[in-house]
Amino acid sequence: MTKRIIPCLDTTFDEQGKAVVVKGIEFENLKYAGDPVELAKRYDAQGADELVFLDISASVDRRDTMISMVEQIAAQVSIPLCVGGGIKSIADFEKVFDAGADKVGVNTAAVKNPELIKEAADKFGNRIVVAIDCKRKLEDAEDKTQVQLEDGRSTWYDVVIYGGREYTGIDAIKWAKEVQALGAAEILLTSKDRDGTTDGYDIPITKAIAEAVDIPVIASGGVGTVEHIYDGFVNGADACLAASIFHYGTYTVGEIKNYLKEKGLTL
Repeated sequence: MTKRIIPCLDTTFDEQGKAVVVKGIEFENLKYAGDPVELAKRYDAQGADELVFLDISASVDRRDTMISMVEQIAAQVSIPLCVGGGIKSIADFEKVFDAGADKVGVNTAAVKNPELIKEAADKFGNRIVVAIDCKRKLEDAEDKTQVQLEDGRSTWYDVVIYGGREYTGIDAIKWAKEVQALGAAEILLTSKDRDGTTDGYDIPITKAIAEAVDIPVIASGGVGTVEHIYDGFVNGADACLAASIFHYGTYTVGEIKNYLKEKGLTL
């Protein structure tokens, strides 16, 4: 695969029950960022390689994915659409694929029932993306994979679920290897420590998981500059996902691609 630029639509319902794109910091303090359909059309026109739509409150609220919104977005874009949030069963996968998704992502339900990954991969092939949200744990643990940080400290990464609200005690690197073995076609990796910070991707875990698995890794969480996206690619990411830099007009997809081509990357 060539390197891919993927805008992300983190979507929930506002107080009036309308679906809106939001952006927060470390999965909290969510602020309005736009209309899902209008943003999807914008990024399609700008030349995005794919689009990710995440219904970020579906699992927490114990409800189904916004199928009508998926249908509306799918009808407006020509690029591949990956949908996640609230996927709990094979029937949920089928509903989202029928609504127009090209790929479906699963996170919380996969942690609760890893066999769901295998069942979905057996039925739908290489269209299953497993999202891994994780959080640094700066403590020694003999049974966890230690990762060296930029400042010399070491940490392990705890898988978090329910939109970052629940810690599982699962080693993120070991989990990445397991989801690959179960049939996941890609991993969407988000470090809670960097989400919405504009400080750049969490390079240590991005690099560690990219080296641990053979399937593509999508880096997510923390982009603030074009340099951050370049850093993600040169440290093992096959695709780089971003949200606020696109939503708030800091960069267009085209500007990102032009910069990366100047740096010698093949897009």
